[in-house]
Amino acid sequence: MDTTVDRTATAAAPTGEPTETGARGGTSGGTSGEALQDGIPQQRGATAEPTRRPNTTVTWQPWRSSQPWQSWRAWHPWRLLPTPTGTPFTFSYATVLLVSSLIADHADPSLVHALHQGSSTDVAHLVQNPVPALVASALWVVGGVMSPYGIGFLLALTALERRVGGMRAAGVFLLGHVLATLGTEIPVGLSVLAGHLPESSLHRLDYGISFGVAASVGALAGLLPPWFRWTVLLGFGGVLVAELIEFTDPLTNWGHLLALVIGVAAWPLVRRPVRRRPDTAV
Repeated sequence: MDTTVDRTATAAAPTGEPTETGARGGTSGGTSGEALQDGIPQQRGATAEPTRRPNTTVTWQPWRSSQPWQSWRAWHPWRLLPTPTGTPFTFSYATVLLVSSLIADHADPSLVHALHQGSSTDVAHLVQNPVPALVASALWVVGGVMSPYGIGFLLALTALERRVGGMRAAGVFLLGHVLATLGTEIPVGLSVLAGHLPESSLHRLDYGISFGVAASVGALAGLLPPWFRWTVLLGFGGVLVAELIEFTDPLTNWGHLLALVIGVAAWPLVRRPVRRRPDTAV
């Protein structure tokens, strides 16, 4: 008796009708009612559900990126200037400086001189009232908001706040303003005590935002690409050295260089990751 079984023969359906085949020649278990067998992989009747890949589309967000300068197309011209929602610290501070500049331009000169003297961070004021003197001196812009340091304030502090947030931007500005002021005025006081300078040096006018701006430029350079970073540092530092060589106001010029170094020393602080909400990046 012939017991050979043809393995390629198609099994008949229980109803006696031939089974339907799929488009690739496989048996369609769903239409024939044939049950799939356990333990047999890749049966022709099995329909594998396609694996859904998660949506991996990444949208670049400059307020969350660790390298915000990697795509210049994401920046717009108006982002160079402060806005109430995007850079609240810089915007509020710039408003105060605008008001003080208008007062300096249009008020009586004797009144303006008295205000400047009262806001000066000279040795006498620092010894008597250090905190009010340091705060009041940062409310004035020498030459007005359209001066080089006024424009530098808007550009540097706006860019710095957009990258690291208002708290750290304010911290860098305040650090440069306070430390550079103390670093230049304390030697004056010691020189007066030693008899190398007259007592009138204790009352020299010293006010303005230039120390804070120089520190902000130094800190901002640490967030730029290397080629741009060193261009900014060498260019700005070269201007400060040229002013020092002219010897018109050596004490203030030394303070500018000191503030720039303070800003560079703040690179570890400004390079730390920061999370900001999307609605504050406009």
